[in-house]
Amino acid sequence: MNNNNKNTLVVEGGAMRGIFAAGVLDEFLKQQYQPFERYFGVSAGATNIAAFLCKQPMRNYKVITDYSCRPEFINLARFIKGGHLFDLDWLWQETIREIRLHTEVFEQTPQEFYIVSTAIESGKAHYLKATSADMVHQLKASCAIPIAYRDYPIINDIAMTDGGVADSIPVIKAYEMGAREITVILSQCLGYRKKPSKAPWFTKKMYKNYPALIQTTLNRANFYNKSIDFIMNPPSDCKINIIAPPTNFKVGRTTKKFEVLNSGYNMGVDTAKAFLAK
Repeated sequence: MNNNNKNTLVVEGGAMRGIFAAGVLDEFLKQQYQPFERYFGVSAGATNIAAFLCKQPMRNYKVITDYSCRPEFINLARFIKGGHLFDLDWLWQETIREIRLHTEVFEQTPQEFYIVSTAIESGKAHYLKATSADMVHQLKASCAIPIAYRDYPIINDIAMTDGGVADSIPVIKAYEMGAREITVILSQCLGYRKKPSKAPWFTKKMYKNYPALIQTTLNRANFYNKSIDFIMNPPSDCKINIIAPPTNFKVGRTTKKFEVLNSGYNMGVDTAKAFLAK
């Protein structure tokens, strides 16, 4: 389906690696660079876009370098005892209370924002059109990293998990919806290829009640790499602008060391400056 050619921004997730995109988008805000008509965000990428569209620079820097590093959020001992490794309930409660998203600002913007989540029953990606009323809950569904967060947020009566399971970098979906110029912010350095799961038995055990989700999870590397192939070799009628971390980007999915996170943010800022200077 072609919904006209809309200049589109796609932002990958990656938990704490989202600090890079936070730096990029904060610099975009600073320089008032907002040419995009449509947005797709996955997990941490979706929360970064939300702060961008709500015009809240530094919000996600604070979330990642402060709230996400607290033991109330990431707690291995709690996980071993059967609780959450990533307690999204606590994170959402605290950040909404102390640095809430300015959804009233988003409500005034004409841009379309799609938040990607994965339905656990079908294993398929859902592209949720963000609304000011539902955005906070939609973002939580997109960020619900399976296994690490043991609950499944309900959206439109459908149990959801992290959008990255079914579509980590939704450039193909963006193209199918008519985008012919796509800017993509990656969370991994150029050249990264996702490898198949080393423990498919674990996936099958953890999702034994959700066979479709098992298949989607086991096929994740293939679809991720297909998205990378699309980015590197787009159709002749599509222009892709790539923004990726430099090779010395050291932030991992669960990095909590402030110096590393702060450096990752500054790399995002510097990369955005170079991109805008072209």
